[in-house]
Amino acid sequence: MPPLTQQRWWAWAAAEPTATNPVADRLGDHCARNQPGDVWFAAGTFGGRVTRRCTLPAGRPIIAPLVNRVTTDEADCDELLGAADGWAVMDGDRVIPQKLPSERVRFDVVAGSPLFGSDGGSFEGVACGLWIALAPPKAGEHQLVIRGGAGDLQIWVEYQLDVQP
Repeated sequence: MPPLTQQRWWAWAAAEPTATNPVADRLGDHCARNQPGDVWFAAGTFGGRVTRRCTLPAGRPIIAPLVNRVTTDEADCDELLGAADGWAVMDGDRVIPQKLPSERVRFDVVAGSPLFGSDGGSFEGVACGLWIALAPPKAGEHQLVIRGGAGDLQIWVEYQLDVQP
């Protein structure tokens, strides 16, 4: 399984404008956008609860944040990690999350990104969060539930996954 790096996930999430951004996606219409070939990234929300139906190829591990942050101030990461809590369940089995401390990140942001404003450009700072990494699921239907939060930010995503051989 590829290493769980926040850098790659944030670059993926920042690569789409609001209309097609997987974090802003309510139903799963855009969850396959810009997925890399060696992993499948799942997204949380900007707060609130959504249900997404997604199709993904077999053989890809799944990486997702339960709650995460990217910032220019490392103290923001300390605050998030101090308050972060959450859980995930894949097909009825609990998944143990990992707290990932501040990691230096640098990535490009597409114009119109809901994550960083409308101008686009590049971002340099630190990322942190509570994450899961799952082995590649077998072909077929699966359910992944992600629940995370820190302070006022509460995230709940139910994924109905169709893994294609």
